[in-house]
Amino acid sequence: MSFLRRQLVTAALTANAIRPVPGFRGGLATFFPGWLTSELAPQLLGITAADAAVQVARGGARRQRRGLAVAAASAAGLGYLIHLARQVQQQAEDALVEGIGYDYVEQLDAKPTPADLAVPWRKLVYPFRMRTDEVEVLRNLPYAPEHGRRGLLDVYRPAGREVSGAPVLLQVHGGGWTIGNKDQQGIPLMQHMAAKGWVCVAINYRLAPRDPFPAQIVDVKRAIAWIREHIAEHGGDPDYIAITGGSAGGHLTALAAVTPNDPAYQPGFEDVDTSVQVAVPHYGVYDFAGCTGLRSAELMRDKFLAPRIVRQRWEDAPEVFEAASPLLRVTKEAPDFFVLHGTHDGLVSVEQARLFVERLREQGGATVVYAELPGAQHAFDVFPSIRSSHVVRAIDRYLHWHWNGWRREHGRG
Repeated sequence: MSFLRRQLVTAALTANAIRPVPGFRGGLATFFPGWLTSELAPQLLGITAADAAVQVARGGARRQRRGLAVAAASAAGLGYLIHLARQVQQQAEDALVEGIGYDYVEQLDAKPTPADLAVPWRKLVYPFRMRTDEVEVLRNLPYAPEHGRRGLLDVYRPAGREVSGAPVLLQVHGGGWTIGNKDQQGIPLMQHMAAKGWVCVAINYRLAPRDPFPAQIVDVKRAIAWIREHIAEHGGDPDYIAITGGSAGGHLTALAAVTPNDPAYQPGFEDVDTSVQVAVPHYGVYDFAGCTGLRSAELMRDKFLAPRIVRQRWEDAPEVFEAASPLLRVTKEAPDFFVLHGTHDGLVSVEQARLFVERLREQGGATVVYAELPGAQHAFDVFPSIRSSHVVRAIDRYLHWHWNGWRREHGRG
């Protein structure tokens, strides 16, 4: 491929990341390249600059004028994407202050230092390398053995030291309820939290269409039941569970949080306490039933959720879709929430998050933090990037604030 063509491809990817095609169908086509370009903008900028420098060094500046002009435009666009990602640190902090008060940092174990808030550039050199010696992982523990590998979970905990009574974070992977695995998502957050003394649990769950909804939320509830019974063996506190996940995992996170002890989702274990203390959903689906009138939510319901996930038409079983919509299940008993969503999300409209947060705040029974991230696509937290590093550390501050407050309230510290 010629230099000009390479630069035209980069320019197209950059333009798509800056301004993706709107709408449900357009979002499906532009999500993947937009996501990777947004989160790998520093790496792409370095490649673009190096490619242009090679052309100039070879004496091709005059011959490659068009290619160099396109490269310059791409570099400017990638620089803008990097600027948007770096702004997340302040945007997330502003969201925390708005949601829980400017003095929340006084309730942390230690105030974050400038180094804690800076971009960890060294870690971003190899963005897909996510191993750390600070965390050990116990893999493939059965919580629902009758489901084979879909009923397994992993436990992340600090390496080289014993923990007892540690707060617990449950991670629910995404993948459109049809694909995904427990070791593919949420890794940066779980490693970060486990290194700080938390016990994290990542689960598989049954997938549609082989196992239609509500099998997925039933499995999440089963995992919570397992945590209540067994997590003390691994150093966790069974009385404090935070839950998080993105996309379909964000939907299941929010739904689990607002439906504690719902017997319809707890067949055979109706008496188990499946409540959680706090929820942190990322880019979740909150309008499963299309009840808000958002065209994108209705298309998702009719074109994907009904035929692939629920395996029933909306017209035939509206109660199934409505019961599965976190937005419709919010009550004053809902736990505290930290909701995150990107403005450029091509798969799930940011309007769903806005309406869900509005409903949570209307009920007034819990604290609600909402971070809307300009320029962020779906799946912005899957691997280490500028944006995801700021998101992880904001969640860290929020969850430690929440854990410390819960301990004081319950006489644990």
